[in-house]
Amino acid sequence: MLPISPSKIAHVIIRARKFDADVPGSGQARELRAFIAGLNEEEKAALTAVMWIGRETFDASEFDEAYETAVTEATAPTEDYLLGVPMLADHLEDGLNALGVSLEEAEEDIYPSV
Repeated sequence: MLPISPSKIAHVIIRARKFDADVPGSGQARELRAFIAGLNEEEKAALTAVMWIGRETFDASEFDEAYETAVTEATAPTEDYLLGVPMLADHLEDGLNALGVSLEEAEEDIYPSV
């Protein structure tokens, strides 16, 4: 089981897509940065590990190694590191998929159908 809920990763993906497509100065970067900063240390490491898996730095079967690497090698605030990664949303979505988690299902936890 992931140390972060898929719905939180989906939330970051949604915000990262808005950030990538947004007009400078509209606050999307600030909101995304604040959300990531508000995660606990385990969630931040897991988010980084999922991104690395999506970027193919690690394989999905190496999640534990990716997670431990994220914990031990964290030198900058996670929000600064992740916001500097090009295609963050795509890497996170690819990481979720590699781990067998559907973005659509994770989004349903954020936006349940009525």
